[in-house]
Amino acid sequence: MAEAERIIGTPDIPDAEGTGGPEGEVRGEPGGTGADTDRAETPGKGKRKIMVLFVVAVFAYLLDLISKMIVVAKLEHQQPIEIFGEWLRFDAIRNAGAAFGIGEAFTVIFTVIAATVIVVIARLARKLYSLPWAIALGLLLGGALGNLTDRIFRSPGLFKGAVVDFIAPAHFAVFNLADSAIVCGGILIVILSFKGLDPDGTVHKD
Repeated sequence: MAEAERIIGTPDIPDAEGTGGPEGEVRGEPGGTGADTDRAETPGKGKRKIMVLFVVAVFAYLLDLISKMIVVAKLEHQQPIEIFGEWLRFDAIRNAGAAFGIGEAFTVIFTVIAATVIVVIARLARKLYSLPWAIALGLLLGGALGNLTDRIFRSPGLFKGAVVDFIAPAHFAVFNLADSAIVCGGILIVILSFKGLDPDGTVHKD
């Protein structure tokens, strides 16, 4: 046996890889090296998380788009509809500012910010292995796309369009479903960050 090994030779295994143990430690088998090898063995997991992200984003976007179409067709220029007395009404308004009517003089800037958020999320999706992060980013993406659609296509003009808002709680700003998706996604991201869960699925402790 020793003579055969001398003739055939044995492969060199670099010490820097930290793989001096059994073969199972190299391949991520029981006793393996951790998350990187696990992800290498299951590339489909990353694709599934990306699919979840885009399914959530499409659902949030379509829900926002359809609700705005109904509001513009049925509620705009009409009396507000009371849902829970004075506590919650549907009241259609056009908002040239950011979420909840903030900064109406900076419509173009908010349009650029929304487009930037979409690009960042699309790039981050390539390293996504966490289901909660996929849901959070999907909500952000769907909400950003919903309001960006208004800013591009609605009056008074390209990249200056006013967003359709209609959910009017008492003593609070009027908003829409896209705003709700953005806020929910942001809250979820804050919670995940406090828990130390990264988008790639790893957990760190400060």
